[in-house]
Amino acid sequence: MALQAGDIRGGVHIHSHAPALLPVPQQLPPAPARLLGRERELAMLDRELESALPQGGRCLVLIGPAGVGKSALAGSWLRSRAEEFPDGLFYADLRSHAPGGPTDPVEVLGAFLRALGLARVPGELHEAAALWRSATASRRIGVLLDSAATAAQVRALLPGAERSVTVVTSRTRLGGLFMDGAGFFPVGLIDPVAATELLAQRVGADRIAAEPIAAEQVVSRCAGLPLAICVAGARMASRPRQPLAATAEALRREADRLAALRMDGEMAVRGALDASYGLLDRATARLYRMLGQLPVLDFTPETAGAAVEVSLDEADGGLDALAGAHLLEERAGGRYRFHDLVRLHAGERGRAEDTPEQCEAAVRRVGEHYLAAATAAEALIMPSHRSLARDYHQPPLHAAEFEEEGEALGWFDRERDQLSAVLRDAARSRRYTLVWQLADAMQPMFIRLKPHAMQVESHALGLDAARKAGDRIAEQRLLTSGGQGLRSAGRIGESAQWYAQALVVARGNGDRRAEAQALTGLGHAHRILGEFDSARARFAQALVLREALGYRRGVGLIRIALGEVAVDVGDEAEAVRQLSAAIADLTSVDDPYEVCRARAIRGRAHTLAGRYEQAGAELETARAGFDTAGSTHWRARSTEWLGELALAQGESDLARERFTVAHELYLSVAAPDTARLARRMADLDGRD
Repeated sequence: MALQAGDIRGGVHIHSHAPALLPVPQQLPPAPARLLGRERELAMLDRELESALPQGGRCLVLIGPAGVGKSALAGSWLRSRAEEFPDGLFYADLRSHAPGGPTDPVEVLGAFLRALGLARVPGELHEAAALWRSATASRRIGVLLDSAATAAQVRALLPGAERSVTVVTSRTRLGGLFMDGAGFFPVGLIDPVAATELLAQRVGADRIAAEPIAAEQVVSRCAGLPLAICVAGARMASRPRQPLAATAEALRREADRLAALRMDGEMAVRGALDASYGLLDRATARLYRMLGQLPVLDFTPETAGAAVEVSLDEADGGLDALAGAHLLEERAGGRYRFHDLVRLHAGERGRAEDTPEQCEAAVRRVGEHYLAAATAAEALIMPSHRSLARDYHQPPLHAAEFEEEGEALGWFDRERDQLSAVLRDAARSRRYTLVWQLADAMQPMFIRLKPHAMQVESHALGLDAARKAGDRIAEQRLLTSGGQGLRSAGRIGESAQWYAQALVVARGNGDRRAEAQALTGLGHAHRILGEFDSARARFAQALVLREALGYRRGVGLIRIALGEVAVDVGDEAEAVRQLSAAIADLTSVDDPYEVCRARAIRGRAHTLAGRYEQAGAELETARAGFDTAGSTHWRARSTEWLGELALAQGESDLARERFTVAHELYLSVAAPDTARLARRMADLDGRD
């Protein structure tokens, strides 16, 4: 909903040109049409829900071995009780057993909060978790946290809603949650009758009836694990003319081979996988093996095609064939994913049948595919971002093409988990050039989407890689953009250290534009720390450099910064002088957004100087400009300053109204100002 501040003495009005409301989150992955053999578990969960909801939110933990069907049970049950959760169903794969380790809880919270319309997520876990609890406090939601490893991992993701339910799946007992009042439910093997019915779903009841002994053998050799039964069933369904006894015999041979190791449920799955893998044609088998080498969690035709160097049509057909064999799970949006055990099997087959060079080449091609796509998005979203080198071993296959900025930004948003996985894997594998180039290419995502934790981690990896690669230009770029990321994450001291290092490198490289940028970053850090003399000195140095370079827009931005420092120290006359000059500079280069920033700050200076009429005109003009530009943070800031103006004029009710609107706007972008303004409002209430 778009909010527009009224005139100085009026209220705040709500206009009708608001964007469409976000859909109610329905994030659960596809579930089986009919869940077999879980009547007891479903009844237990129903009883727990009925007793939990009147008392407040509850956490339910499903514990069982891999492949037993915990995720299917959790998802099916939550869907069956969807009417209890009208505000949405949320899902996160915590990836405790996937490549790259568990999912960062801040990433999960970011996805949840964005689904609620909160675009900006704090970089610190405790802040993001607090915002999630606040945002869900009055909602009735269901949450599925899949594949958890620790109680701490779960606690950070629990919502604040009193009538919410969180279902957690895990292979291990998360004892720490017992002290929090969680309920625990073991999920065991399904009984032979249900297992046979599940097999019949895959191959047809007539074939089961025709070969009951062979069907019983298949079920037995799959150890009652639904995943193994589904894989074996897919194998048999793909060969309708072959007797079931052939599959039973194949599973017996695999059982004999694995018996020397350990014939438990996991081995049963691997036996079924080996039997199904043996039926794949050569091209599909190679795709399966190469996908098992990749660090990414999801696969698209583009990534699959890059991995094995085939066309998109061939890659799409291969993915479809693997999904048909129950070796891949199909997800929304044309994406595919391995079950953890299947991924392990695919990786093992690749390492056994392909050379290390072949496996490494597939990983490299996919990494460079993501680099090329990120670079294309970067060029469209931030054309002013000076391009550095991009190195490819060969022209990337299926290079992304974006027609508009929103499409490119949407790609970054969808692929952020894959980008992180590629970056981490490249760092572990010492592919230093790819690491720093990918970290650099993601800068538009960091600026626009604000994934602070990801930005800090990516720049730490990128900086280390640039230094190990001996690339001083890359080192300079990563220090500067990394300093900005640390500042956005609220780590001001570290930010200042990075900017100081960037300054040394820029001067060593003889890059005056980069030197000015590093000085500007240092100035902002000093200002946030309250070191106003140091901030002013750094900004003055940057101003001289930018004037010498003829960089008019940069000059205007420095003058805004100098104006802010002047406001901070109570020199309203100097603030107005610097900001008026900034407005002239920025108007000459047609930058209306920064002109509005300068006007808003000048309005604040007028308020502090007691020039209330001028202050109101400036702030109203700026507020309208931010409304047009869609800048929520600065709409909040200018509305807050309109509240301060009202307070200075003795109109406390109007001030409180404007502070309330500003607080809601800050909250929607998870701005650090939210808590500060809340304290300001509490002080105002205490004064009355």
